Amino acid sequence: MGMRIIGVTGGVGSGKSAVLNYIEEHFDSRIVKADDVGHLLMMPGRACYEPVIQLFGEWIVKDDTSLNREAIASIVFEDGEMLKKLDDIIHPAVKKYILKEIEKSKKEETEFFFIESALLLEEKYDEICDEMWYIYCEKEVRMERLRHDRGYSDEKIQRMMANQLPDEEFEARCDLQLYNDEDVAHTYLQIERKMRTYYEFM
Repeated sequence: MGMRIIGVTGGVGSGKSAVLNYIEEHFDSRIVKADDVGHLLMMPGRACYEPVIQLFGEWIVKDDTSLNREAIASIVFEDGEMLKKLDDIIHPAVKKYILKEIEKSKKEETEFFFIESALLLEEKYDEICDEMWYIYCEKEVRMERLRHDRGYSDEKIQRMMANQLPDEEFEARCDLQLYNDEDVAHTYLQIERKMRTYYEFM
């Protein structure tokens, strides 16, 4: 079996990071998070730095030459048109970066390459993945996590959730649905079972 490319998605607060941390600790895998890549590409000298300055203006540059990501986030949270323009800069660059990393990991003979993104389906990552996983978690549990772990207000959580695809679409388009509720042992058991199936075909 060559390197298996697996996309991981799920609603905000569904616990994607906890799932990926477990995988990284227990399996020969490379984990790439689209959000982290986006942040990296907005740093000085990287692909998205100048285009983002052109979009928002020089005032978005902080004294240390980095971009004021908090200011950018507050603008695009209120302005859908600016969010679309920002996405048109960031998302293609992120995908290009990830494709290069996939080739690098193949050469290193890594067994599994995981791509995590909340917009995995919208950005058509299914075209480059062998399989898609959907991390499912009850809405109330997700809301409590976001309140507790990130300090988000209910209004902010509701708006973020409203911008994401419905559960039914995730379920229809993903190959595996992983339940990630309060019982982490149950979540890890599901991961172990699924990962074992890959080794059976190696």
